[in-house]
Amino acid sequence: MRHFILGLGCGLLLTLSACSNQAVATRSPVTRPDTAQSTINPAWLSTAAAQQALADGKLSSEQLVRYYLQQIASNNNSGHQLAAISDINPDALTQARQLDAERHAGKVRSALHGLPVVLKANIATLDSMPTTAGALALQGHLTPADAQLVSQLRAAGAIILAKANLSEWANFRGENSASGWSALGGQVRNPHLLSHSPCGSSSGSAVAVAADLTLLAVGTETDGSIICPSAINGIVGIKPSRAAVSGEGIIPIASAQDIAGPMARTVYGAAILLDAMLSPQAKKQFIQPLSTAALQASTASKVLLVRAYDTQDPALPPMLDKLAAMLTAAGIEVVSTDEWQLPPELYQAELKVLVYEFKRDLEQWLRDYQVPAERDTLAELVAFNQAMGEAALGFFGQEYLQQAAVINLESDKASYQQALNQSRQLAEAALDRYLKQQGFDAIILPSYGPAWPIDHVNGDAFNFGTSTAAAVAGYPSVTVPAGFSGILPLGISLVGLPWAEPELLALATLLEQRLAAYRQPGFVKELNN
Repeated sequence: MRHFILGLGCGLLLTLSACSNQAVATRSPVTRPDTAQSTINPAWLSTAAAQQALADGKLSSEQLVRYYLQQIASNNNSGHQLAAISDINPDALTQARQLDAERHAGKVRSALHGLPVVLKANIATLDSMPTTAGALALQGHLTPADAQLVSQLRAAGAIILAKANLSEWANFRGENSASGWSALGGQVRNPHLLSHSPCGSSSGSAVAVAADLTLLAVGTETDGSIICPSAINGIVGIKPSRAAVSGEGIIPIASAQDIAGPMARTVYGAAILLDAMLSPQAKKQFIQPLSTAALQASTASKVLLVRAYDTQDPALPPMLDKLAAMLTAAGIEVVSTDEWQLPPELYQAELKVLVYEFKRDLEQWLRDYQVPAERDTLAELVAFNQAMGEAALGFFGQEYLQQAAVINLESDKASYQQALNQSRQLAEAALDRYLKQQGFDAIILPSYGPAWPIDHVNGDAFNFGTSTAAAVAGYPSVTVPAGFSGILPLGISLVGLPWAEPELLALATLLEQRLAAYRQPGFVKELNN
């Protein structure tokens, strides 16, 4: 089985150094400087604690941004060398001061007002930060518009702090890649064990949250790119229902499956961020903010617990035993199953869909967001990479770019449509068997196995992953920390029917509180044998 973990001017060191200095030195001429000393330590704040500190005047947004800029300066290219951040927004401090001034004047735009957010580097922004997907071919590319979700975040009062490194082209460039590596950003590292993979493709987004380089982050997923890095780095990630978040402006793989979603250290934090990202269609589905739903008592009465992976890691059986006992104690019926096997035809059809839509959707984005004409087709990107050699390709190839480049959108359309229908039918059938036919409120699965050593020869060495059914069907999935394999985090995923986010988030909060499995990373360099 081929396993996908897909998402959606100067060198990295120079970019970060220059942007850090510029950001720290920036002064806004239109707002009063905040000279008050913080009365609360901003380190490892939860979103709720940050909100309360801002509301109480014990912390300003400027102080919060300064803290994260210092964290990035200390541990992104220096210190632990996490390589999670690709570009810093030089206007972040100015934005923070403006939002502090609004709060001081009694204007609070939303629950997200004044909170820093990191965006994955495949999300377009109308500012001085390039949108590159980590690819040398897009180095320094400035887009003519914000992605729709970015416009919404700005309107809600979020501070766009930085952009995050990622698996190049959201891990749809070639085979034998290593998650979290890009030509522009280098190799992202897992803060729990620095020699190990951060998973991907939203690697930098997850690591930035996990390592306290930001409060919140946005990732993108095609199949696993939010769920896997969130689980493997020990944080919360939400892969929303299809169409719950606009994909406009995000460098695509395939619109059939692409979706952006929030990443945070708590369920509430992820819900706050998702509230500000929701499409008009999604807002019509929910009768209250998702952050409100996340704090309410779970109404789940029966869940399916998948035990098919218990033999994959010795930490899984006791972790899931504890989970089952906790749910039972909470009055929720737990039905366990050892069966969870998706048909191989699903993976085959999924790949055909992704390759076809990559050709169609990426070339449209390259034109719409004004990439130079000599690099605005897949064939030209392939040729650019071949010409640049190792500087562009590093240690693996570009097979997916090459496969997509030769797609004929007209003659291949019928087989593509057949594959799209087949993949969705198979994925929906696997989930509906339990969620519709047997009436389960949620399916709970271990998200992924533990992180594996970073390997730039053989590429990723996944243990197992369970993201595909929800990714292809377009059903929502939430991953929360559930335990550890040694020092490596393990997450569990909650999957429900489309637009079941409120119920899933309430259940996720219950698990978060009862399991108490979140742990700050130890930044261990390597295991001693």
